[in-house]
Amino acid sequence: MVPEDEGAERHINIHFSPEIMAGVYANFANVSHSDYEFTITFARVDHEVEDEEIPGVVVARVNLSDRFMRELIDAMEDNYSKWRTRQGIKNLPEFEGRSESDEREDG
Repeated sequence: MVPEDEGAERHINIHFSPEIMAGVYANFANVSHSDYEFTITFARVDHEVEDEEIPGVVVARVNLSDRFMRELIDAMEDNYSKWRTRQGIKNLPEFEGRSESDEREDG
């Protein structure tokens, strides 16, 4: 017997607290792994310091399963590709001087 809702589209409904919604800024990331998981550590570092040791502070650390890591990489590659395409379009001569409001009217 097949359940009626098999194949039905599911939606994740995620809520953010205002503090989480604000996000954090990171300009450095370190990726490490064990036999069981990947860990991505995000930090904000001060690259303007000319000392031998660069100061920084960890702003987030995320542990991921191997399956989720692959899905994250795929999603990031897809999104980065779309971003690059959009940046390339913005650099075309016929795009120069157009505002975002012009784009919305066209498309």
